[in-house]
Amino acid sequence: MIALVDYGAGNLTSVRKVLGAVGAQVYTPVGPEDLARATGVIVPGVGHFESTRSLGQPWRHAILERLEQGRPLLGICVGLQWLFEGSTEAPGVSGFGVCRGTCDRLPDAQPGTGARLKVPHMGWDTLAFPRPSRLFDGVAAGSYVYYAHSFAAPLARGTVATSSYGGEFTAGVEDGLVSGLQFHPELSGKVGLQVLRNWLGAIR
Repeated sequence: MIALVDYGAGNLTSVRKVLGAVGAQVYTPVGPEDLARATGVIVPGVGHFESTRSLGQPWRHAILERLEQGRPLLGICVGLQWLFEGSTEAPGVSGFGVCRGTCDRLPDAQPGTGARLKVPHMGWDTLAFPRPSRLFDGVAAGSYVYYAHSFAAPLARGTVATSSYGGEFTAGVEDGLVSGLQFHPELSGKVGLQVLRNWLGAIR
């Protein structure tokens, strides 16, 4: 049973729908105490990093308990950024801190050429894989996924997938039971479905 955490930062309907398409049973916990029955936890999100303020100590404690009990955690979009120590988008808000580094705004220009870049970064872009991972098993380098973001996480110890938009950023992270995706798997067609199947496979 997958807990899809609703902290007021995104449309859970599309994520719930795609999880159903890959055979997952999903529920939305009413509070941190309701995570006790979760076999895995997903923190989705779109919009501003400030919204993660709602994931206060009770939520963090409950999610850490799940990790300690061997239950995996997946962050999507802002949910991935929350796995890091924080973001310059909301300097007063701390991230979960299980990944080292601070998220930052994407550049407005391409380094070296000065060509203007549109921010937010919206649309399809390709993936590169600095090392093999369970999360991206069966996904070919150069595969396209769908993005909608203005901030991104830096390259980190757990970075297993990258994309480039004015410079490389973390597209996917995997560090033990902690995983994250900057792109939207629910909007990324067959690649998104494969990645979610891979994550669910670790639970089963």
